[in-house]
Amino acid sequence: MDFKVIKDDEIRQQVSQRYAKVATGGGGCCGPSTGCCSDPFGHPEVSEKLGYSNNDISTVPEGANMGLGCGNPQALAQLKPGETVLDLGSGGGFDCFLAARQVGAEGRVIGVDMTQEMVSKARKNAINGGFANVEFRLGEIEHLPVADNSVDVIISNCVINLSPDKPAVFAEAYRVLRPQGRIAVSDVVALKPLPEKMQNSQEAYCDCVSGAVSVGELEQILIRQGFDSVQVDLKSESAEFIKTWFPDAEKYVCSASIRAVKV
Repeated sequence: MDFKVIKDDEIRQQVSQRYAKVATGGGGCCGPSTGCCSDPFGHPEVSEKLGYSNNDISTVPEGANMGLGCGNPQALAQLKPGETVLDLGSGGGFDCFLAARQVGAEGRVIGVDMTQEMVSKARKNAINGGFANVEFRLGEIEHLPVADNSVDVIISNCVINLSPDKPAVFAEAYRVLRPQGRIAVSDVVALKPLPEKMQNSQEAYCDCVSGAVSVGELEQILIRQGFDSVQVDLKSESAEFIKTWFPDAEKYVCSASIRAVKV
């Protein structure tokens, strides 16, 4: 078997195991002081800049807001009533539930996560919150369990960096989006080449650091998949919480807002 395939599978397994522990309260990369799962809402001024209000945080079902993000993708998306939204790596469902309120009863939100524990947690949260227009599916974001041309908007919050095959992620995104459908993603990008030790660290990968690609590489991936109106905006304020993820992480990666349109 190809070495890269083996390595990619190992990465997926490691990430899945870590986030399964988070879903069941067992720690992992999302411990209280490390990981992309460190809670940005511990910094009120930062969360405000990222676009979440106190109302956003307080009105989702208990247990949905797990601090697993680096931005506010559903705010970037400018969602409209009746739209179908897909969340890549939906975790406990936080962004899905916020999106569900925006698209209304005639809209629909689908969350996809590769970790069974996360999907189970999100489904329970949906029941507890009375969200009839949200569903959660088990699957990999490189192989989406979603029909062609069926989605208006794709959101994702600090998840795509964890994929070892980002071109496949965006190829799948293009496939499931309807014409003129759009991507509105918060994720991390690399500001400069990472030190070898950081590149080869499984911990740094699970902590949303060593899987980041540069802005230029990300733009080219999106363009090659057929997307138009590609826009990547860096969020310098993210350094305040990225520095808690991994030693010196804020020197090498930064949160970004990523937008693109299927033509």
